[in-house]
Amino acid sequence: MLNKLAASELVLNDDGSVYHLNLLPEDIADKIILVGDPDRVAKVSNYFDTVEIKKNKREFYTHTGTLRGERITVMSTGIGTENIDIVMNELDALVNIDLQNKEFKTEHKALELFRMGTCGSVNPDVQVDNMLVTQNVVGLDGLMHFYQDYEFENEFSKNFLEKFPYAKIKPMLYFSDWSEDMGEYYKDAKYHGNTATFPGFYAPQGRQLRLKALDDKFLETLNELGVTNFEMETSAIYALSKLLGHKAITVNNVIANRRRGEFSADHHASEKNLINWVLERIIK
Repeated sequence: MLNKLAASELVLNDDGSVYHLNLLPEDIADKIILVGDPDRVAKVSNYFDTVEIKKNKREFYTHTGTLRGERITVMSTGIGTENIDIVMNELDALVNIDLQNKEFKTEHKALELFRMGTCGSVNPDVQVDNMLVTQNVVGLDGLMHFYQDYEFENEFSKNFLEKFPYAKIKPMLYFSDWSEDMGEYYKDAKYHGNTATFPGFYAPQGRQLRLKALDDKFLETLNELGVTNFEMETSAIYALSKLLGHKAITVNNVIANRRRGEFSADHHASEKNLINWVLERIIK
């Protein structure tokens, strides 16, 4: 690969900021909280002691400030792994590419990325309104098959691939896992488990309105293959972090148990609890 990047490859705004995130290198901290909902960014930064940066473009909102003397960023990604593809590549560009000269830096910087969200559970034993940390993840969206050099295999992935019964979906699967040393931040979470990242909210998650889903037993089958919960971003965050040399961990507040038909009685209170729980642990 050539060291000099073409203007069509690394697209910048007029002020030199990365195209979608609208950020300059000095706008982000080394610790970054990733949330899906743009409205959640301010809910998180309200707990900061100071806020020095507030920028946004499209669904990507970023606030950077300090908490207990440490610099920290919170950023919204929007929904889905296609947005994570943008976020991860542009965050990496901010710290590992000289944007002015469009050249790779000689020294690599690793970011710490904390995905903070909500999820549904496919395990009937998981109770709602509790924290669940993702150790292993399977992506059903196919994103990583567009990247060279990505390979990942462990016991979870081997077992899952061997027994996964849906032939049309199987070629899209890819796997990853957490940055284990970051697990220390969340060692007291009630649950640690295996997550499925879906490419949609309706049929991919077994919901049926006017259109029929692939299989009424899809979520039950995933649980039998070792999946604990599901959401729409973590597989791309974990896999791209590995390729790009960053560290990542996801914690979700379980707001629904699909197998039991339960939903959080007050998901707004659950969201507030999640924010407090994360901030108390990642910055002491």
